[in-house]
Amino acid sequence: MARRPVSRRREPPAPARVLSVHAHPDDQEFTVAGTLAKWARAGSHVVTVCLTSGEAGSNPATPADMTPERLVPIRQAEQRAACRVLGVADVLFLGHADGVLEPTLALRRDLTRVIRRLRPDAVVCGDPTVRFHGTRYLNHPDHRVAGDVALDAVFPSAETRFIFPELLDEGLEPHHVREVWLFGAERADTVVDIAGVLALKIRALREHRSQLGDWDPAPMLRAWARRQGARRRLRAAEAFRRMVLED
Repeated sequence: MARRPVSRRREPPAPARVLSVHAHPDDQEFTVAGTLAKWARAGSHVVTVCLTSGEAGSNPATPADMTPERLVPIRQAEQRAACRVLGVADVLFLGHADGVLEPTLALRRDLTRVIRRLRPDAVVCGDPTVRFHGTRYLNHPDHRVAGDVALDAVFPSAETRFIFPELLDEGLEPHHVREVWLFGAERADTVVDIAGVLALKIRALREHRSQLGDWDPAPMLRAWARRQGARRRLRAAEAFRRMVLED
């Protein structure tokens, strides 16, 4: 039986303005940092939003006397350093509780406010429907909440005038997001070639020293990128489910 040809679908152009939404510092660097670095090089204005400050993050190398209050500025500084590596223009921390994130109206309002203020063409977030990754990783509940809230903020909240009318009082008019890029999706349909920026992705993730300890993430990131690019015969890629929303 003849093998089916591998799709070589053209990669979409870099959006002009991008909002990258995540639950924790380092989520972005594990997942979509290659794409963001590539877009930033192409001239995209990229802003990262962390819904929490990662104060619940710990690992075996975390000092026994570390506290959540001390960890917050460390993790925020690490995320800012990682974004500088990638070329991300700014980082926002919304300050919601790490580890127990809930899809509240207050959180959705906070993110809707950011979308209306920054007016991105594209929002990048995780696929909230994914409960498992393979047979070895349970998707963190904060990750699922972050995806849910991001999608609900994009539609209907950001573009509907009388949802959160108090934002109108702040001078924040409705905004229509044109594209949503979902990472971690089981049915990805869009692949970004990151071979030229994979080293930047690895450097950016290494900035999260409080979480990595002595562990070198490079072999794992290279393997993930190789696996995501294999179907398109790319050496390194990141895969997404891309939605182009109607006006």
